[in-house]
Amino acid sequence: METLLIQGRGLKSEDLAWIKQLICTHPEWGRFRLSVHIAQEWNWRNGAGQLKDMAARTLLLKLERRGLLQLPRRQRGGGSRPARVPSAQQLGLWKEAVVEASLGEVRPIELAPIQSTMQRRLVTRLLEQYHYLGYRRAVGENIQYLAHDQAGHPLACLIFGAAAWKCAPRDQWIGWSQPSREKQLHLLANNMRFLVLPWVRVPNLASHLLALVAGRISQDWQVKYGHGLYLLESFVERDRFRGSCYRAANWIGVGQTQGRSRNDTEHRQQVPCKDIYLYPLHRHGRARLSSPTSIPLEHDSV
Repeated sequence: METLLIQGRGLKSEDLAWIKQLICTHPEWGRFRLSVHIAQEWNWRNGAGQLKDMAARTLLLKLERRGLLQLPRRQRGGGSRPARVPSAQQLGLWKEAVVEASLGEVRPIELAPIQSTMQRRLVTRLLEQYHYLGYRRAVGENIQYLAHDQAGHPLACLIFGAAAWKCAPRDQWIGWSQPSREKQLHLLANNMRFLVLPWVRVPNLASHLLALVAGRISQDWQVKYGHGLYLLESFVERDRFRGSCYRAANWIGVGQTQGRSRNDTEHRQQVPCKDIYLYPLHRHGRARLSSPTSIPLEHDSV
């Protein structure tokens, strides 16, 4: 078997044989324990020193989907099912009064990564109820933000997670080769969800929030994962949205998707076309992303 590149790791035949033997030797182990053990044995950690057991779990799932091994049955539900959260009443999500004001009237806006389980559940519930795509919990590196006005009322939530593995217009704009992309993709983040709550009517709020995020997300990522970011990306469904807030926040439109999902390896599944927007976070980010070797990030802005 040739070396497989999965989850950013080169997997050799002996690695696969070891994983199969591990499953055979410990039939009582669940997927969680397997992924933790593999990450520990490989010393697979992020830049902050945290064990990458979720990455190991995703690697196992990809190997199973390719027919290369068989995992034990799920023990915890888990997987891609939505996170279980309390009801709206338990979270205080009663019908909110309309917030209709100018941007100046709701400033200063508090925007910070969510920390508590209750905040995380609140964001999940808001997205499940009000975002047209719903929400399934993010896998891998991600940061969730919740925005409040000066009176403490929730205004919006944003989630940034793993960038798309391939995106021709983005990759052409960066100018990177496949090896460079494979090494540096973790320095990009995707704006996978952005929701201004339906009862909030504040002109220019969305672009203002994007600007606030751009000013802090690389440092927040550094604190959480041990490395910063060079570039943000977003895919905007063109039949639903015009992307005005991204353009107003100086994001760069670089093209459109081809109407295929990121998991459509056989090019059969048609999905809505999306406009692609990018936002550089570093003045030299584009050049450094296209470099064949990873260059340490300096925290100066564009």
